[in-house]
Amino acid sequence: MSTIQEIEQAVSKLPPKELSTFRTWFAEFDAAAWDTQFEQDVAAGRLDKLADEALNDLREGRCTNL
Repeated sequence: MSTIQEIEQAVSKLPPKELSTFRTWFAEFDAAAWDTQFEQDVAAGRLDKLADEALNDLREGRCTNL
């Protein structure tokens, strides 16, 4: 399978039990990929500005308790 269309066709033909198994696998795969990207962004300092803004807002009382 080398194209999105081929993958879509294959997934659409899965029986319900296999589709459920695939859905669970893909959710875990996608979450792991997101975690990896997030960790890379943190390590590269890409989120530092946002964190500084949030901490500044907290110090200046511009946050509400949940």
